[in-house]
Amino acid sequence: GHTGDIACDHYHHMEADVKMMAELGLKSYRFSVSWPRIFPNGTGEVNEKGAAFYDRLINELLKYGIRPMMTLFHWDYPSALQKKGAWLNDESPEWFRQYAAFCAKRYGDRVKDMITFNEPQCIIGNGYKTGKFAPGYQMSDAEITVMIHNLLISHGLAVKEIREAYSDIRVGYAPCGFSAEPVSDSPEDIEAARKAYFDGTNTGFGVSWWSDPVVLGRYPEDGLVEVEKYLPAQWKEDMKTICQPLDFYCQNIYFGDYFRAGEKGPEMVRKDPGHPRSAFGWYLNPEALYWGPKFLYERYKLPFIITENGIAGLDFVHLDGKVHDPQREDYLHRCLLWYRKAAEDGVDAIGYFQWSLMDNFEWTSGYGQRFGMVYVDYATQQRIIKDSGWWYKKVIETNGDNL
Repeated sequence: GHTGDIACDHYHHMEADVKMMAELGLKSYRFSVSWPRIFPNGTGEVNEKGAAFYDRLINELLKYGIRPMMTLFHWDYPSALQKKGAWLNDESPEWFRQYAAFCAKRYGDRVKDMITFNEPQCIIGNGYKTGKFAPGYQMSDAEITVMIHNLLISHGLAVKEIREAYSDIRVGYAPCGFSAEPVSDSPEDIEAARKAYFDGTNTGFGVSWWSDPVVLGRYPEDGLVEVEKYLPAQWKEDMKTICQPLDFYCQNIYFGDYFRAGEKGPEMVRKDPGHPRSAFGWYLNPEALYWGPKFLYERYKLPFIITENGIAGLDFVHLDGKVHDPQREDYLHRCLLWYRKAAEDGVDAIGYFQWSLMDNFEWTSGYGQRFGMVYVDYATQQRIIKDSGWWYKKVIETNGDNL
């Protein structure tokens, strides 16, 4: 019965929230724009009150010297366009192009970092294939393949619109996917993990299926075997639109799976009984922030940013009025150590964003999970910076030298 109508009510607390970001020393703030807030009907008339909110947010961030990073699409889709078939409709890339063009022209004079899509695997894979996320459909492989292709075209068109609006905007793309880690340092196990990570046969969710077209201009050959027959006749020509030069590549990484070399290829290794988990039930293996960036940078050779990494905790206000979350602090510490090692081993790591700043409405869990470094009392809207937030402030101040 929970809804996201109020959640952390950032809309009405934005100025105080940005001031809190400055207190924590944030150098950049990644936020998303709500397409339905800008275009209630998906296209056409602009909701000026909604568009103006982002002007105020951007200006407030800049006032405190915080660099805005804008994500154009983080899952909220106009219902009017859903009724027209959403990504299955071949007009959908044009709908998104118009929205992206508006954002680029309206905000690009001040926002110099933009991301087109957040976690496209979840948009299509969970929204239309498994039905786990809204709108909760379970569609055929043929339909899913078309939807993926249309979303990728939308990405390419958006990049072109951003470039045309302002030539000094850095543009990126933020897919997700569980990392793959070798169970040992043997070359065979490392190669097995790499191969598993870029397995293209998992067309709804696989890293290579979503990122190879965007960066390399092609679908993975192993995935085409089963689904090429569903792609439109001109799909190879569409790659000229899909594959636009990017300034950086992002990935959301929380944890991963272990692999070893087997007689018939990579074999997943089950985690030991009692392997640590978060409050969400997700396994914890911080080395994912080494192997994920390493494999991705080797393949795509673009400056790299972790756009999400974090942990859900059993957080509550203690008797002293503070929120102590040692598990989050420890896990983030471990993750950042591994990410720094990736940088030391050659990954051009240019950024890291923790998920999330504040506790909020989690997509399928309502208010049952808390990911923030800032505790939110949803009844009163009081914010309390958790211990992990104060620790993170020191990480920023020292650029990780205190790790």
